[in-house]
Amino acid sequence: MLTQFSRTIARKASTGVASKRMMSAITGVNAREIIDSRGNPTVEVDITTATGTYTASVPSGASTGAYEAHELRDGGSRYLGKGCLQAVENAKTVLADAVMGIDAADQRAIDEAMIKADGTHNKANVGANAILGISLAASTAGAAAKGIPLWKHYAEVAENPIPETMPVPCFNVINGGEHAGNKLAFQEFFVIPTGAATFSESMEIGCETFHALKGVIKAKFGGDATLIGDEGGFAPPCDVESGLAMIMEAAEIAGYSDKISVGLDVASSEFKVDGKDAYDLDFKSTNGDPSMVLSGDEMVALYQKLIAEYPIVTIEDPFDQDDWANWNKITAATDIQIVGDDLTVTNPAKIQEAIDQKSCNCLLLKVNQIGSISESIDAVKLSKQAGWGVMTSHRSGETEDNYIADLAVGLGTGQIKTGAPCRGERTAKYNQLLRIEAELGGKAIFPGSDFRTPAWMA
Repeated sequence: MLTQFSRTIARKASTGVASKRMMSAITGVNAREIIDSRGNPTVEVDITTATGTYTASVPSGASTGAYEAHELRDGGSRYLGKGCLQAVENAKTVLADAVMGIDAADQRAIDEAMIKADGTHNKANVGANAILGISLAASTAGAAAKGIPLWKHYAEVAENPIPETMPVPCFNVINGGEHAGNKLAFQEFFVIPTGAATFSESMEIGCETFHALKGVIKAKFGGDATLIGDEGGFAPPCDVESGLAMIMEAAEIAGYSDKISVGLDVASSEFKVDGKDAYDLDFKSTNGDPSMVLSGDEMVALYQKLIAEYPIVTIEDPFDQDDWANWNKITAATDIQIVGDDLTVTNPAKIQEAIDQKSCNCLLLKVNQIGSISESIDAVKLSKQAGWGVMTSHRSGETEDNYIADLAVGLGTGQIKTGAPCRGERTAKYNQLLRIEAELGGKAIFPGSDFRTPAWMA
């Protein structure tokens, strides 16, 4: 039987919890159109609670998968059809009505309310860019309500008991494909400091190798070849093998040839020949070279040759998003990491299909592909439970928002790609990771060569 004293204590505790919930309840949603790093409009959202106003912005991709959640654009002549005013309006009206009054710390409830309000499987009615803007801003508000850093809030939402794992950075130092105006078919060439002992050391290695690479490219092709692409990497007039060779030369000059691995994002959906088992490595040329059109088997052989000759540890999107047979071949043919981006689009249904077919062994986590924090966490958990790696990723059209740095740590993904150590929207993420490492101090874990199997769900 409760005493008067214990009833008073219980009532005060209950009142305290209710008071905290009232303090973190969403009381306002505002949105606006801002500009991303490629000069295209995107959505920025403010979430207001009793404790303040919290802002987040949404990235956008250039090489996008056909199965990504729907990014709502206005069409017409304004901003070449890429305006986001309707998505902004949807965030301020339909979605604001759906989330008003919900506790900002209850990420799942917020995201589910918006998904229900949209009512489609791919967020086509209100736009994934509108939903994600609110989801991201709410996560920042939720962290503030709990008085903890954003990375720790993500860890708690995901029930990650080991949130001290820093990601190994994959620096995109050479840009090609849809990210650069050169003729290079492969989209991204990574320097990966797998031999570093800490995240801060990995930044030293990446930055110094990047500067050495600039000198190597300038010596071979002249100063014009050191112009940069969408993600801050150089865009020289080279082919795949010479690009890899220049990276290794730069690593040798910088003194880190024993501390780096390399990787590729092929983004091959961009140069798949329609209706044929063929890939055009000269797709940017007006009159392409027929000898550069390779079959699926020839692409597999090319990858195997490159893996044998260079310290490649990861290849992303080696085949088209619908070319399941060749995905299965390359994953079976090598023990390196094969990353699904366009294949899986951070969508649990597509991930499960890839798990069942053994088509890849790593998820590329792009939050805007699925459109909410909760669904992204579901995708990460499914991937980790299948024994996959997870690589957190930016998009080519980025903003100065740095939430993916916190997400990589909070979800223990073990690896991140967010461009070269160049351009403010890219370095914003790296700088946030340096801050998190400093905050963690001696607790920080850097997985190094174990980037595919960090502690959580290893």
